[in-house]
Amino acid sequence: MKYFLWLLRIVVGVLFIFSGLVKANDPLGLSYKMEEFFEVLHMTFFSHYALAFSILMIGFELMAGVAILLGYAFRLFSFFTLLLIAFFTFLTAFALYSGKIKECGCFGDCIKISNEATFYKDVALLVMILILFVYRKRVQPLFSNNYIGTSLMILLTFFSFGMQWYVLEHLPVHDCLPYKVSNNISEKMQIPAGAIPDKYETVMIYEKDGVKKEFTMSNYPWQDSTWKFVDRKDKLISKGNAEAEIKDFAISDYQGGDHTKEILTTAGYTFVYFIKDPEHARTDNMDKLRKLYEMTVRLNIPFYAVYSCNEKTAKEFHAAQKLGDMPYYVVDVTVSKTAMRSNPGLMLLEQGTVRGKWSFCDYPKNIAFENKKLKIN
Repeated sequence: MKYFLWLLRIVVGVLFIFSGLVKANDPLGLSYKMEEFFEVLHMTFFSHYALAFSILMIGFELMAGVAILLGYAFRLFSFFTLLLIAFFTFLTAFALYSGKIKECGCFGDCIKISNEATFYKDVALLVMILILFVYRKRVQPLFSNNYIGTSLMILLTFFSFGMQWYVLEHLPVHDCLPYKVSNNISEKMQIPAGAIPDKYETVMIYEKDGVKKEFTMSNYPWQDSTWKFVDRKDKLISKGNAEAEIKDFAISDYQGGDHTKEILTTAGYTFVYFIKDPEHARTDNMDKLRKLYEMTVRLNIPFYAVYSCNEKTAKEFHAAQKLGDMPYYVVDVTVSKTAMRSNPGLMLLEQGTVRGKWSFCDYPKNIAFENKKLKIN
């Protein structure tokens, strides 16, 4: 039994540590996933605390994994780890059987597994942790000297929260998203060659005598004025075997004019300044950003601000931060969240290829052309 318990401790501990480390690389990503769960569960009042929940959950996941391996305060940690995995299992079961959550985000955006695989993984972990909890009195700490275990747990606490603070102030150490440096956005918007795309049918919804009915483009009652148009939607007819990694990248002005192609195909370099939420945007180093913009004007490098808010809020932020005649457009909030894990953040494109990304802490100090290449420091 001793060796069996050790095997379970290693499996559970390593999985918790690995899962925690992957998510600690991008706590904002987990907070966005939490917001998605809160929305479908009609608990949006928790959305404001999603990032705090994310940071705490990641920290505890790492601490629980190490504590299980060390046998540190095992009665306490085995109980709380059992509660945590029971909670995870409930969430993955809901995602799997409700169909309302596409991905659970068990290992963040770096390692994507299906909801079904995630659910069975959590069920297996639940069984293993339940066994560890039942036999918790038989588990002895790895170090007989309790000070060693306590010291390691304190160091781990500083590490787990320190790492999360670092990536929130800067950017994820390892970018796993489709907008990472070296990726071409235009290429990522294309379905892989030979793949079968999803097939959709446009459905028109009309109403007559209080009854709504769906029509296709071939039979909608365009000649019958007694039917009143209500809405249109795209209905999935058949699921393809692949999809584009980037599906919703579109930049437009506030009058509806599309500027996506212009920004992605302009020869040379282009800076794009993402402001997801102006009301909560960090305004650190704005002097540095304004100086950078002045340099791009002198070097004839396009520089755009893209907001994910209404025009009034964008104008107010633009004026308050003295961004002058910097052109500004609008982009969907989901794109902003995915393209830039920083609010605000700066991206450098070269004909649609991402060449650099900086958080509000790390705007470039100087740029210059050297052999027709942009040198940044």
